[in-house]
Amino acid sequence: MASAAEQLAANLNLGVLAKATELKKRIWFTLGALIVYRLGTYIPVPGVDAAVMGEMLAQHGGGILGMFDMFSGGALGRMTVFALNIMPYISASIIIQLMTAAVPSLETLKKEGETGRKKLNQYTRYLTVVIAVFQAYGISVGLEGIRGSFGPAVVDPGWFFRISCVITLVGGTMFLMWLGEQITARGVGNGISLIIFAGIVANLPSALVATFELGRTGALSTLFILAFLLMGLVVIALVVFIERAQRRIPIQYPKRQVGNRMFGGENTHLPLKLNTAGVIPPIFASSLLLIPATIQGFGTADAEGGWLQDVAAALAHGQPLYMLLYASLIMFFAFFYTAVVFNPVETADNLKKYGGFVPGIRPGQHTADYLDRVLTRLTAVGAIYLVLVCMIPEILISHYGVPFYFGGTSLLIIVSVTMDTVAQVQSHLFAHQDHRLLRKARLGGRGAPRVR
Repeated sequence: MASAAEQLAANLNLGVLAKATELKKRIWFTLGALIVYRLGTYIPVPGVDAAVMGEMLAQHGGGILGMFDMFSGGALGRMTVFALNIMPYISASIIIQLMTAAVPSLETLKKEGETGRKKLNQYTRYLTVVIAVFQAYGISVGLEGIRGSFGPAVVDPGWFFRISCVITLVGGTMFLMWLGEQITARGVGNGISLIIFAGIVANLPSALVATFELGRTGALSTLFILAFLLMGLVVIALVVFIERAQRRIPIQYPKRQVGNRMFGGENTHLPLKLNTAGVIPPIFASSLLLIPATIQGFGTADAEGGWLQDVAAALAHGQPLYMLLYASLIMFFAFFYTAVVFNPVETADNLKKYGGFVPGIRPGQHTADYLDRVLTRLTAVGAIYLVLVCMIPEILISHYGVPFYFGGTSLLIIVSVTMDTVAQVQSHLFAHQDHRLLRKARLGGRGAPRVR
């Protein structure tokens, strides 16, 4: 008996060490990949004066370029090989996801399971290359027309520079896409999300230093900085609470008899998140509103561009029109994107197909109407939550000069990615715990003394 117990303990300890080693390898691989990404954000594109690019971005950082530079961890401002970051892949993924709701052939692929998912991923990669080529070419042409106090941004403009710049930037994006997939497969967390997360977090220390510097010079009072930090903790707690909140709709499956055995009769639930759209609505809304400021920043202030200058001034951060349109667009995209990613009719048909039903609701169209009604109410609450989280930082940015990196979009991404990564780490630990229990039960059954 003693030897059997010792063997059982040894087996369990080996299992713990093996799983801990595997989890450590995944974590170290993820950290190593993110370090490689951060190193790449300091490798400059050949032929570009990074000082001129940084000066230009400092002057026009309030537009789309400022938001892209935030997501890229400063790579765009330094004009490095990862200047495009992973944004072309994000754009391609959103476009493919929207097209699956409008193109029947893509919708059919979506329903084919793993095979269809692989084809959609392949289409996403192809579209990523196309988008990256157009964006890289636009950046190369724009760089040739930029001049700063240090001289021109491009030392030797021409087609050779354009082609080399396009190849470099597209290659950097494709490498990041591959690196993100490797993190997802061999590391911990979603690789694409972690790359964006690393880019945003990399600039948070400098933003905090800038905030404290404003307090040291007297531009911000110490009481305001403390209230700002406390409010940040409250907003983070709100984001965690809302992102974890869900409405669980009960689902029942009837019992059925096959031969002499009974199957079914299970009670489960359909989870509906309070914020189904995630961070997509703030990104879409801010991108649209920053387009006039970006165009006006690169344009001239002549008579023909006067109306655009007025529009850009009206849509500047902190202006009433900007605040109103920002809140309205967030709510619109919250409902729009939720309608794209969740189809109540399809969900109701699947439940009816497998015999499931909502208690008190007739299967089919009545279930679809019920799900649509519940989802609409949840989306309304989620949209209001997104507006609050995004509007509070906008007020602080426009009226008190808080750094741009403390925007609502960056806060949502940081908290959401952190929660997803922690959840995956916990799932690894829980899966190993279940494995230990099963192994313990199996070994205990084999080594248990027999009763004669």
